[in-house]
Amino acid sequence: MSEAHFPPVDEQLALLQRGVADLVDETQLRSKVERSLATGTPLTIKTGFDPSTPDLHLGHSVLLHKMKHFQDLGHRVIFLIGDFTGMIGDPTGKNITRPQLTREQVLENAETYERQVFHILDKKKTIVDFNSKWLGELGSDGMIRLAGRYTLARMMEREDFRTRYTSNQPISLHELLYPLAQGYDSIALEADVELGGHDQIFNLLVGRDLMKEEGLEPQVVLTVPLLVGIDGTEKMSKSLGNHIALEDSPREYFGKTMSIPDDLMWDWYLLLTDLPEDEIARRRQQVETGELHPKKVKEELAALLTADYDGTVAAAAAAREFETVFAEGGLPDDMPLLALTGPILLAAALVDAELAACKNEARRLIQQGAVTIDGDK
Repeated sequence: MSEAHFPPVDEQLALLQRGVADLVDETQLRSKVERSLATGTPLTIKTGFDPSTPDLHLGHSVLLHKMKHFQDLGHRVIFLIGDFTGMIGDPTGKNITRPQLTREQVLENAETYERQVFHILDKKKTIVDFNSKWLGELGSDGMIRLAGRYTLARMMEREDFRTRYTSNQPISLHELLYPLAQGYDSIALEADVELGGHDQIFNLLVGRDLMKEEGLEPQVVLTVPLLVGIDGTEKMSKSLGNHIALEDSPREYFGKTMSIPDDLMWDWYLLLTDLPEDEIARRRQQVETGELHPKKVKEELAALLTADYDGTVAAAAAAREFETVFAEGGLPDDMPLLALTGPILLAAALVDAELAACKNEARRLIQQGAVTIDGDK
């Protein structure tokens, strides 16, 4: 028996269910936590990340924070890099087939993931694994047998597959293998709990089904909401330019957080910080009654997020610069110069100057009055 010491069951469940979108099911999670407490044996928590792009953003960090909750409670957290599934491409939420990545692209992206996740997770307590270890060994015979465990009818229950089928959009056969491969990960790791984004619920439940067929105790499925980006409308995404990358500068962390709509900051407090829920509710009530100005609360959120990733000194400096530039009409201490050659669209100039991640974000900044030329918005 291990020497692990865990908090009381109700205390664990309260933290684990904070900000959760789906839980299948609560009774089973309680049972697993009670057994863990009685035996002193940590639960095995699995979370998979396919390295499809090199950068992680705050939307990914919602899941990383939930992993950290399990980690802080003494459980065994596995950060699973989908170097095999990443070459298939997750079809979740897609209306077209994802481009298949090469193994070299996947491994290059995976290397950046291993560095970025430890902004949140405890490196000493985190197990990093790669699903090519077991999926690569399955071979064609094993993959055919795995495919024989699920029917096409059940696979077509997926909303994205069903939508593409009814609208005559092609569905490649390799995409049908993705949920099965992800489910097999749970068998290989004998996961007690699998975490994922709310849009991953189908894939996670497939893993639960496959574990039952294998004669294993099925995993609990726990999902977190999809974080709305800084535009206040769409899911945070690098392609939409409404994201904050985990390795953005302190200035970008603070400034971009200050740009979010007031209503959005409550979800960000809940999903991206450890501020107690009753304190979040108290601040929200104070804003609604006029006792507290929303700008003050948003500044505190921006400072918390910036400090989490860059430290309190950098957060304080970013706050001072923001106040100088935006509140007092001053200029930043460090202003890069960009030489323009010939006529250029303003949105393109902002992207070239690395003041916006993409033209969509640049247009949004222009529309919001964040860009001035000779003092004119």
